[in-house]
Amino acid sequence: MNLKQLHYFRVLAGYEHFTKAAEQLSITQPSLSHAISELEKELGTYLFEKHGRNIRLTKYGRFFLQYVERSLDELEKGEKKLHDITCPSRGVIDVAFMYQLGPQFVPNMIQTFSHKDEYKNVRFTLTQGSNKKIFQDLKAGKVDIAYTLRDEDEQEIEFTPLFEQEMVAVVSYNHPLARYDRIDLKDTAPYPFVLFHPTSDVRPIIDRLFESVGVVPQIACEMDETDVIAGLVSVNFGMAIMPRTLALSSYNVKVLSINHPLASLDIHMACVKNRYLCPATEAFQQFSLNYSKESLLQVH
Repeated sequence: MNLKQLHYFRVLAGYEHFTKAAEQLSITQPSLSHAISELEKELGTYLFEKHGRNIRLTKYGRFFLQYVERSLDELEKGEKKLHDITCPSRGVIDVAFMYQLGPQFVPNMIQTFSHKDEYKNVRFTLTQGSNKKIFQDLKAGKVDIAYTLRDEDEQEIEFTPLFEQEMVAVVSYNHPLARYDRIDLKDTAPYPFVLFHPTSDVRPIIDRLFESVGVVPQIACEMDETDVIAGLVSVNFGMAIMPRTLALSSYNVKVLSINHPLASLDIHMACVKNRYLCPATEAFQQFSLNYSKESLLQVH
């Protein structure tokens, strides 16, 4: 049994006339008769019976037809939907990104992409998560493209460098360090911190910075969300070490460069190696490379 036989059966069931059905299908009548005969042999029953000079469905044919119609209808819907999600101008792109890129970078990038006429009908599904979760979803096919940190252990994933985010100190304007523009990390030892949670992908980088200068930070609290940390800093609950982003300008905080030790987040675009991506996703990949360069210039 194949799709062609089922399609022939449905058309013949509609006409109940071999000649008319064959004309509709643009095949010869013997070819249609042979296809239906083979289908009946496989099913072990007659689907049609003679009715005068024409034919009509048997009760078994009527029973089978309802399932054939539903099946072919679903396949046609699937074909249409597949065309829609893979069409360059109407595709669906599944994107994941680390939490620190959520407040501004990813939303702004998608908005800029979607404002282009040729991509205005492209849709996105967006998820945030840890690097570990993002890599799992990439390999499972739940995500097409991700924006995250590089992991040398992920051999199945191709990482493309996008930009670096400088690690900076952030304080309220009432903080004693607010009178400076640049500091050494050792200068922060007397003050409490609002730090990223230990499970955050950024926290190990911050911990290594403190270790390198022999400072054990006084932790006022630990949070996951970048915007919550910035908000707490703005009310002088503590200072923070964070990636420099344009989003920080939305808060009443002062951003201080760190002279020593220097550090940054290396943001990468991640995709599974040798995996097919629909045309819309490929277009967004290339767009990401150009957009990230422009975004980096704006931050600095």
